[in-house]
Amino acid sequence: MKKILIPIITVAFAILSSCNGEKKEVVTNEPAIAVKVSGVSENDTSSFITASGKIEAENSANLSTRMMGYVTRVHVKVGQKVGAGQLLVSINNTDLEAKKAQVDASILQATAGYNNAKKDYDRFVNLFKQQSASQKELDDMTARYEMAKAGLEGAKQMRNEVMAQFSYSNITAPFSGVVTNTFVKEGDMANPGMPLVSVEGASKLQVTAMVSENDISSIKKGMSVKVLVKSSNKNITGKVSEVSLSATNTGGQYLVKINLDKTDSSVLSGMFVNVQFPIVNAAKTAQSGMVLVPENALVKQGQLIGIYTIGSGNVAILRWLRTGKTFGNQVEVLSGLSANEQYIVSAEGKLFNGAKVSVQ
Repeated sequence: MKKILIPIITVAFAILSSCNGEKKEVVTNEPAIAVKVSGVSENDTSSFITASGKIEAENSANLSTRMMGYVTRVHVKVGQKVGAGQLLVSINNTDLEAKKAQVDASILQATAGYNNAKKDYDRFVNLFKQQSASQKELDDMTARYEMAKAGLEGAKQMRNEVMAQFSYSNITAPFSGVVTNTFVKEGDMANPGMPLVSVEGASKLQVTAMVSENDISSIKKGMSVKVLVKSSNKNITGKVSEVSLSATNTGGQYLVKINLDKTDSSVLSGMFVNVQFPIVNAAKTAQSGMVLVPENALVKQGQLIGIYTIGSGNVAILRWLRTGKTFGNQVEVLSGLSANEQYIVSAEGKLFNGAKVSVQ
């Protein structure tokens, strides 16, 4: 048995040796990938604080009616641009037409009564001056004239009320903007207070952000801020327009509104953003010494986030990280990377764990 086993072991060892030799030769012959590296920066983030927010239109409205009736026509579609005063929804107003006819008839009747009473009043004033009518007759005629005058005025005001209700049967845009939603279709019953159409002004956009109680004291109205749009990685600027001083109805977070400066068509209402608020004082020791790395240097595989570092022998080593908050295009590293440790920012080829690299 021993005579048989020894040759087998020898052959196996020879095969392994030859395989290992081939593997080393392949790795050695692999061309080095040119990379750029950077050291971890230990940023003192006391110069700014960040908060998540959402872009929304500065002017927005859910339009409704004060009358009940069937929707006869919806004149607009979602996404359509509209101008101020443009007709959006029409509601059946047959009953208003009938009421208007009744009011017009009552105005004609009141007008006739008023004209007749005024003639009699003028005649009795002249007769009283000529001492041909008594004071009581003049007083009675004056009362009749005042009643006819009041009746005509009441009929006119009733007509104004009916005409005001006509405006609720024709829903118009209160300002120029874009239709963001329609809640009814033709034939639906419109009820008082029920939203029919929503419109947002497309000219001015703002950001609503929620700030923690630790940071709200550092934010002042009128301060300039930087806003990063997450979907497009675009930076825009703005100014704080409102700062809420109560968190009663917002779950311990304080509402801050920022008016955005000039934006292009790629920035839309509803997009999520990160807002950077600069602060003057450097009293935020809790966030000092934070380790930040560029977001484009990170490697994502599923739910795992890592970064390539330089190992001994100039090889790429994939290091898994635990990340925290995002500050613009920088990501906080909670663990997995130490201060002043080099990492690969970019490469001229596809990196993999153990790949030969050449630092540029």
